[in-house]
Amino acid sequence: MVASQTSRNIGIWHLIAGIVVAVLGVYVWFNPEVTLLGLALYLGIAFIVVGAGYFMLSFAGHSGWYLAVGILDMLVGVVFVSNLGLTAASLPVIMALWFMAVGVMQIVASFGLRREGLSWSWSLLAGILGVLFAFLILAYPVIGAVTVTALVGAYFFMYGMIEIGEYIANRRLVPAETGVF
Repeated sequence: MVASQTSRNIGIWHLIAGIVVAVLGVYVWFNPEVTLLGLALYLGIAFIVVGAGYFMLSFAGHSGWYLAVGILDMLVGVVFVSNLGLTAASLPVIMALWFMAVGVMQIVASFGLRREGLSWSWSLLAGILGVLFAFLILAYPVIGAVTVTALVGAYFFMYGMIEIGEYIANRRLVPAETGVF
């Protein structure tokens, strides 16, 4: 019973996080006129909310990786919101470092999911994409806000779709009679 409740909590948070991040990605992608200052504020709020979700999920799933991602997200969100001018000036580098950190954590966590018999390839893919997007942003930080918003929007959209895909894949792995997900 405890395992099925934990699985239900994990599945729901993957679905919610996926939807929130995918919608955020589409918004950022189709509004390139949004300044880095506005992006810093919106992303700061989203990081705090998603980080709080991962923080809570870490207790339900007993996962140190979710705890680390949750704390990292909330800290980045607080920095973005409290220092908008500085954040706007350095947003490309800050975002690249965040993508890199979360991507590496997801790659490592995917192998834990594999050991547990869960769908691990989605997390691995999200981690690899995060690292690749980090290198793209670091390689071209001078191009400006439009490039950053396009890359950030694309990454968030893909990350959200991967989270939703992970929810669907794990839902299929759990027998219907357990009532999980």
